[in-house]
Amino acid sequence: MQRLVLNNGSAVPRVGLGVWPLTDDQAYTAVTHALEAGYRRIDTARVYRNEEGVGRAVRDVGIPRPEVFLTTKLGNADQGYDRTLRAFDASVRSLGTDYVDLYLIHWPLPRQARYVESYRALELLHAEGRARAVGVSNFTAATLGRLLAETGVVPAVNQIELHPYLPQERMRTLAAEHSIATEAWSPLAQGGRLLAEPALARIADRYGKTPAQVVIRWHLQLGNLVIPRSATPARIRENIGVFDFALGPEDLSAIAALADGGRIGPNPDTFDPRG
Repeated sequence: MQRLVLNNGSAVPRVGLGVWPLTDDQAYTAVTHALEAGYRRIDTARVYRNEEGVGRAVRDVGIPRPEVFLTTKLGNADQGYDRTLRAFDASVRSLGTDYVDLYLIHWPLPRQARYVESYRALELLHAEGRARAVGVSNFTAATLGRLLAETGVVPAVNQIELHPYLPQERMRTLAAEHSIATEAWSPLAQGGRLLAEPALARIADRYGKTPAQVVIRWHLQLGNLVIPRSATPARIRENIGVFDFALGPEDLSAIAALADGGRIGPNPDTFDPRG
């Protein structure tokens, strides 16, 4: 498993397992399969309600805790300095650990305008060593720019919707300028239409790979971290079989041609679960 060194010095596996929207029991099973298959990075969130299952799997598989890179995220209802600290305490209790490797603000919720004070709580957790790295999710140029201007710890990661239909060139460039790693959620655009694209099928046939493996490899060659979600053991194993081939320039051009700006999730600059 290849690793990327974050701006705080932590080394994170390039490919991890996402566990949305799995139940506790489903997450337990998926994480168990993933760890046994060689994964060492698991991404969850308070709102997924499966932190307990994730933590149980890590303990039961028996891999030493320092070898597993755990990410969880602050829930939208928990924004604000004091609420963030309480939410973090609840997450680590559910995970059964005393620290996480990466803690993210899940959504900026700019109309509520509390993400800066929430991030200041993350800075405290980072200083205490309880969150080895801190970052954000779904931040745009506007919200990330304000955060950088008003806080002292540069986020280690910005986790955003990113796939061939929505390659996020502007955000990847902005992140790179500040040594922030870009991580793709929904990296396969939830399968379906994307994985049925003829261009991906042709590339996959040429390399003896699946369309999903081609897309994950595309992410890696862009420099992204990637957390495909699957609960199927065979698919979990398949998703890390991407380190033995490389896409050529013509392949990258064919994938770039798929971009149409289409989102699966909401627009982070307007999303507010109250509205």
